[in-house]
Amino acid sequence: MQTLLLDRRTQDTIEGAVPDGEALAGLVRFYSIFADPTRIRILSALAISELCVTDLSRVLRINQTTVSHQLRFLKDMGMVGTERHGKVIFYSLASGLVNEVMLKGVEFLGY
Repeated sequence: MQTLLLDRRTQDTIEGAVPDGEALAGLVRFYSIFADPTRIRILSALAISELCVTDLSRVLRINQTTVSHQLRFLKDMGMVGTERHGKVIFYSLASGLVNEVMLKGVEFLGY
């Protein structure tokens, strides 16, 4: 058996801080949202203004079916919310934290 070079307190701290189980699965799901270029573009647009599918499709130059599919995924993940105005559904970020995560990525990459 190999001897650990760190003390027991540090080892316990690390073991307590590294996610596992449900927390790990939640983090993986959360960050997987940012692994798709279309979702990043949709979230970026929604960080500026609430938009309907038609407007998102037009502004991002993506077909409405793709936009709708991605919005359904983002809504199921709790990333976007909806508000109905008559027959039209408008989408917006569910939390400003979503935009903060994206901005931290931009900051980290130096863009």
